[in-house]
Amino acid sequence: MASTLPAVERVKLGSQGLEVSKQGLGCMGMSAFYGPPKPEQEMIDLIHHAVDIGVTFLDTSDAYGPHMNEVLIGKAIKGIRDKVQIATKFGIFTDPVTKARGINNKPEYIRQCVEGSLKRLDIDSIDLYYVHRVDKEVPIEITIGVLKEYVEKGKIKYLGLSEASSSDIRRAHAVHPITAVQMELSLWSRDVEEDVIPTCRELGIGIVPYSPLGRGFFSGVQVQTLPDGDFRKLFVPRLQPENLEKNQVFFQRLVEMGKKYGGTPGQIALAWVQHQGVDVVPIPGTTKVKNLEENVGALGFKLSKEDLAEIEAAVPVEQVAGDRYPEASMQLTWRYTHSAPLSSWKA
Repeated sequence: MASTLPAVERVKLGSQGLEVSKQGLGCMGMSAFYGPPKPEQEMIDLIHHAVDIGVTFLDTSDAYGPHMNEVLIGKAIKGIRDKVQIATKFGIFTDPVTKARGINNKPEYIRQCVEGSLKRLDIDSIDLYYVHRVDKEVPIEITIGVLKEYVEKGKIKYLGLSEASSSDIRRAHAVHPITAVQMELSLWSRDVEEDVIPTCRELGIGIVPYSPLGRGFFSGVQVQTLPDGDFRKLFVPRLQPENLEKNQVFFQRLVEMGKKYGGTPGQIALAWVQHQGVDVVPIPGTTKVKNLEENVGALGFKLSKEDLAEIEAAVPVEQVAGDRYPEASMQLTWRYTHSAPLSSWKA
């Protein structure tokens, strides 16, 4: 099947010089949140296959596992470091006793995280390092100032933000150029179009959509068959029974569109994201070769403005039932989290 796949272009992500594959690979589900960790060698083989077919932009975080996913990526890229671009993140931590999740962007914690990620990934320099979530208690200028030191040392090549508001993006970019902002963007998650995406474009910052397939919804994931421990089964509001039943109509519409365009519902949804701009590089995640190749196949679609409008009309965002995260997690996203003013900081 791989021989029939479209070529995966290399593109500039942002305006600072980073080049990546036009589609990336989200690696989170290999180790965390989507049920038990998957067999290590299978995941290493999957990553190698992704690189072989041109998907070289690998996305991870120290929060995935925690730490386990970075170790996996480190093993997978042995001998092929020069072929891949590694993006990882810091800022979300899990209390080892209470298991409660929190945010920490303080300087001493950043330093621990950078050194920890470099060691686990077994690399000398991180290609793209994201602030995974913005800390309300720490001015973004302080956070980026510490990361800038690591860029100057050569331990980080480019900086990014995830789930950041327009104002925080501007403040961060004023301290050191931001290369990319990661955000949830899909047919049913489009609120970033209002302000976040225009800000990125004004500043020459690349756009990296995560969950471009609606956490598998647009690929036809059967929520009831997901393993225990998969957070989608219990915690993603849109996938809970009362909302899922209402949302199913959107999936069925994409099934019909797939017949028209000659693709799967997931390919139609992902092709829509890919068409949102030359500065857009989505990172669909998967743990299966079949799904990886299906996702890459979405790069072969050429959609007109009329096609895109038709696809958008099939999933009117105002009719989507449920939010993208549970309430507590929503409070950590860009709409609700704003960095403390610099004047408040006391080292």
